Amino acid sequence: MSTATPRPSVLFVCVHNAGRSQMAAAFLTHLAGDRVEVRSAGSAPAGTVNPAVVDAMKEVGIDISAETPKVLTVETVRASDVVITMGCGDTCPVFPGKRYLDWRLDDPAGQGVDAVRPIRDEIAQRIRGLLADLDG
Repeated sequence: MSTATPRPSVLFVCVHNAGRSQMAAAFLTHLAGDRVEVRSAGSAPAGTVNPAVVDAMKEVGIDISAETPKVLTVETVRASDVVITMGCGDTCPVFPGKRYLDWRLDDPAGQGVDAVRPIRDEIAQRIRGLLADLDG
């Protein structure tokens, strides 16, 4: 018999699922391991993850080069305990009983790696806070 509590599920959502939500999902996966189920999606997914985002994450030892943007579905939101939006506007479905957080972050789309670094670092800081909250 397992006495383990079910692990929390976190969904990160932005418009293109090519930058902010990919970085957030990668940091949470990196820091939490299998303690948290992590998903990311976009309301209008791009074709690929932003190359500057991939490079910025490599600088901190996290490889997201194999990730691909995924479309946001109602099922994905329903399956998540915590939904963190990063500028997806009115396209994010809202369900009762879910915890929603809105992280206002600059959009790295079209930016070089120099502009992505501060966004990456702010996401890392917020992920550490989220993890402390989930664990606590």
